[in-house]
Amino acid sequence: MQLSELLNGHHHQVLQGDATRAEITGGMSFDAGEMRPGSLFIAVPGHGGGGPEAVAQAVERGAVAVLVEGMSGGGGGGEAPGPGGGRAPADDRAPAAYAQGSERVPERVDVPEGAGLPAGVCVVRVPDIRTLSPVVASRYYGEPGRAMDVVAVTGTNGKTSVSSMVESLLALAEGARVGVIGTGGSRIGRGAIPMPWSVLSTPETPDLQYLLGYMRDHGAGSVALEATSMGLLTHRLDRTFLDVGIFTNLTQDHLDDHGTMENYKNAKLRLFRGLCRRAVVNADDPVGAEIQALMPGATITYSLETEADYRATDLVVDASGSRFTLHHGDRKYPAAIPTPGRYSVSNALAAVAACHLLGHDLEALVGVLDRMPTVPGRFESFETPQGASVIVDYAHSPDSLEKVLAVIRGFAPARVITVFGCGGDRDVTKRAIMGVIAGELSDLCVLTSDNPRTEDPEAILDHVTVGLTRTGTPFERRADRRDAIRYALAAAGKDDVVLIAGKGAEQHQLAGGELIPFSDMEVARDLAGA
Repeated sequence: MQLSELLNGHHHQVLQGDATRAEITGGMSFDAGEMRPGSLFIAVPGHGGGGPEAVAQAVERGAVAVLVEGMSGGGGGGEAPGPGGGRAPADDRAPAAYAQGSERVPERVDVPEGAGLPAGVCVVRVPDIRTLSPVVASRYYGEPGRAMDVVAVTGTNGKTSVSSMVESLLALAEGARVGVIGTGGSRIGRGAIPMPWSVLSTPETPDLQYLLGYMRDHGAGSVALEATSMGLLTHRLDRTFLDVGIFTNLTQDHLDDHGTMENYKNAKLRLFRGLCRRAVVNADDPVGAEIQALMPGATITYSLETEADYRATDLVVDASGSRFTLHHGDRKYPAAIPTPGRYSVSNALAAVAACHLLGHDLEALVGVLDRMPTVPGRFESFETPQGASVIVDYAHSPDSLEKVLAVIRGFAPARVITVFGCGGDRDVTKRAIMGVIAGELSDLCVLTSDNPRTEDPEAILDHVTVGLTRTGTPFERRADRRDAIRYALAAAGKDDVVLIAGKGAEQHQLAGGELIPFSDMEVARDLAGA
């Protein structure tokens, strides 16, 4: 496809080459290392895999065209920076030197001296590369979101679980092929889609649009994806043509990215400011009311505590799962799920409501709830030869850790032993809070590393210890995660419950800039001899 077609209707300035002759045949990426012959390099400022400084590398690897960002000197926006410099204005005013679509072809100008790019490479400057890249990527892959029912799930906790539940409900009730994009990778049913490993639950724009196109081309009629706060803030979900946006909850997390809870909330609310056609919101969270005000007449609610369009009552929770009555309109449906906990029931309500909103039969959906498989790394359990129960869960925020420990404490016949840590280069303020929560709800805690990244693991444990010592609960510090799990299993007796929290189904540990293979479940089973 011609680059001019991808840019048509949007402000841009050609710095070198001819956008009508630049044929994009090899896809596109923010990462210069992923370039192939015929590809488009999108030079996002500050992106770890590329940015303006990687233009030459991208071209050397096969890029035939490059998008850079900056203001033009001819449009009243100040002196024009080199490729990638500056940020776009907050409004949508177009500098005079930018062309809008095919209305006007701008005067050709040279790439700034020293760029050293071959003459055949087309270089185009745009006011804001983050807002234009979803347009370009979506067009390149044929706007795949339009061809499927796309559900996006946002919230501090529950995104992975609700996405997986949507997939399971449609597959079990109708035999549907459903795509899933999120923390656990991307797949259609059980078939994983080969992609480079990434820490992003919401992939960057070129990868996300590629995945949607792949799913459309391989017969998926629906897609459930995770919409993270940073994914929304950086426009990754733009041009995905979302049919339903789901909001689960808002609790403290990611303040390292957003600074304040208000900023964090507003990033989440982007999903409901024009990105989705309809919304499913948790009426038990105060943010739910804000979303209803943003989307009047297009929002349905679910709740465990108040009147809502979908409500659960008569909850019974034990180690085997949860049973409840689902209310919708004047109908009542007996229901059960294989995962224990009020939060699990809340997630199930969200998934049922979204699927029903898409037109699927409610009775059929409720009828298969008890057959849903356990989400990997979400309250995933096994029993040791010594008679202790081991539970692996992704809980890595104060709210999620408190919820999972409260459920365990509700049915644990003996002691609760918690293995946990806090991520490095992330919100420092939650560490002591999580120490208090773990101490108050556990009989023994084992502090360990949880993706320390570039921080000193012992310094992270120091922060957690500040809160944990206030509770008086005995604890052990083992920065090596395998050693920590070994210690907890050795300490566990018959009927004790060992919770290994924080990483869930993650297959790696991020430490010192290295990606180290590590699976909590595999390590625990190996050490336990299970």
